[in-house]
Amino acid sequence: MSDEDLGRLLRELAPQVLGALLRRYHEFDTCEDALQEAMLAATVQWPREGVPDNPHGWLATVASRRVVDQIRSEQARRDRETSSASREPPDAMLARGADERVHDNDDTLTLLFMCCHPALTPASQVALTLRAVGGLTTTEIANAFLVPEATMGPRISRAKQRIRAAGTTLRMPRGSEYVERLGAVLHVLYLSFNEGYTATSGPDLQRPDLAAEAIRLTRDIHRSLPEDGEVAGLLALMLLTDARRAARTDSMGGLVPLAEQDRSLWDSEMIEEGTRLITDAMLRSQLGAYQLQAAIASLHVQPSHVDETDWRQIRFLYQVLCRIAPNPVATLNHAIAVAMTDGPEAGLAMVSELESDDRMARHHRLTAVRAHLLELAGDTTAARENYLLASRLATGLPEQRYLRARADRLA
Repeated sequence: MSDEDLGRLLRELAPQVLGALLRRYHEFDTCEDALQEAMLAATVQWPREGVPDNPHGWLATVASRRVVDQIRSEQARRDRETSSASREPPDAMLARGADERVHDNDDTLTLLFMCCHPALTPASQVALTLRAVGGLTTTEIANAFLVPEATMGPRISRAKQRIRAAGTTLRMPRGSEYVERLGAVLHVLYLSFNEGYTATSGPDLQRPDLAAEAIRLTRDIHRSLPEDGEVAGLLALMLLTDARRAARTDSMGGLVPLAEQDRSLWDSEMIEEGTRLITDAMLRSQLGAYQLQAAIASLHVQPSHVDETDWRQIRFLYQVLCRIAPNPVATLNHAIAVAMTDGPEAGLAMVSELESDDRMARHHRLTAVRAHLLELAGDTTAARENYLLASRLATGLPEQRYLRARADRLA
């Protein structure tokens, strides 16, 4: 098994095993630490000895032993501190650890809803679930939130502490509680999919395993809430976006922008399903942000050639999106649509208004869009400078290489 395949398998199993551990032991930090140790052991042993017949069970057993060891160590420390070393450990978690078998049901969706507990702020809900379910690193989550890593690390730690303080157990919420957490769950899935579609770090542009898992979980929610327009909209958005995956990189793994993609490589079945979902959702549901983004995605994949793109309709939809769910990324995309309909100078005027937004000031995409619009406006010198700056700000290697290549082309 290649390192890439091993990494994909471990990322797929991680939330399932973590859910199983939490169902038995409840302690988030202890269970996550034990899982990380078990995964590290797997990366050492499996390439040498082969992947076990039941990799989920192997990880769960090893992690369970680590949890029990941690409990015993902590109990011994407490005993020493209280000079009562002869006392038997009464901890209920240790008693449960006597039977190391951990069930192999897939608790990923339940874990996702647990992380979106109302005791957490929306930002902490998203950060914790991206970590526990999506398998993202603290750096990747910080990039998704447009905040420094030093800010995100403590946020995740505090979220775990609040989960513990709330006495939360691993169970699927019911009724109104389910609906109340749904917004945070959808946002988590949206960000996790985005990380899978365009990785913020590493040598590869895409992480298909993350995108596929986000789609799988969103399908599960859609099956339970088939009438919810935003759930349908998010699933449609993912399908219509992921349908372009095969055309987004060349034979060397380099980034291929939308305008230059071979559309014959797009997945027509995913496009058909996504289009059907968003059409039905917009006809019968209150309009929401995910539906609008899915509608925009559908306008990008419908034409057989990029020159046939309906930029005026896309500009209108972005205008509506910025009104009902304002955020700097939507504004930046709106600026691109305005540039395509009213000229690059109009788009650049909108981009300049975003330069005072701290969330975008350090994000490479703002600079990359400015470079592209400057190139369209004919200012190749300024465009090249901005491409080079964007390449330095980008954290993903494929995007860095693409932006440098754009700058070199203008030299």
